[in-house]
Amino acid sequence: MTPTDITRAINDLLFTPGLDLDEALDRHFAPGYRQRTNGEWSDRESFARHMTRLRSLVSGGHIEVHEELRDGLRYADRHTVTVTQRDGHTSRIEVYLFAELAPDGRFLRVEETTLLVDGRPDDGRLASIK
Repeated sequence: MTPTDITRAINDLLFTPGLDLDEALDRHFAPGYRQRTNGEWSDRESFARHMTRLRSLVSGGHIEVHEELRDGLRYADRHTVTVTQRDGHTSRIEVYLFAELAPDGRFLRVEETTLLVDGRPDDGRLASIK
């Protein structure tokens, strides 16, 4: 399996609406996946609920990776996600991400901090909404 990266994962999870969410999760996230966003831990099931909720709110967008580093099973990046919500407004969130990959190249653990760059004040909640 080709190791994943944040661009492929976000594009499959959020910006490819025809792709089944379970298929996208299996493609990029190991069964024991855990994520901490802004200090709050989620398991894979909770992360799936988060992505389901985001898919219901977001009509499109893109990701821009500013910096990316891979060292064996360690992965880190700084990226900005731009999303257009179904009501037409756009938000930009910058993300600082550190991850551990499973031996098969999928994300096993992600720890990230987010910063709302542009959008409504409550758009910062998009990073952890369920």
